[in-house]
Amino acid sequence: MRNDIERLKDIQTAIAKIEKYAQRGKEEFFDNELIQGWMLLQLQTIGEAARAMDEATRQNYSAIQWRDIIDFRNLLVHEYFRIDLQIVWAIVEHQIPILKSQINTILTS
Repeated sequence: MRNDIERLKDIQTAIAKIEKYAQRGKEEFFDNELIQGWMLLQLQTIGEAARAMDEATRQNYSAIQWRDIIDFRNLLVHEYFRIDLQIVWAIVEHQIPILKSQINTILTS
């Protein structure tokens, strides 16, 4: 679990980095390739951290959509030509706040 705590902190840090630029809004995201790349890197980091965690830990916190997070990381890394920025923004806007709350709950318990 100790390594998993570090991975959860990695996710928490990546979420904070996403939020820093997401607050600029959707239009800025679509107009700025650097912000797009930054957010994609942070989403990849989240997926990498999720993939590195023990299966038992993922099962203990099954409310988190670990498989979806890991699958999205695989898409970002291996099938980047299929990335849909509309979906990326929807993840940033709707899923990241949920994940942030879940991770914060785990780390404070």
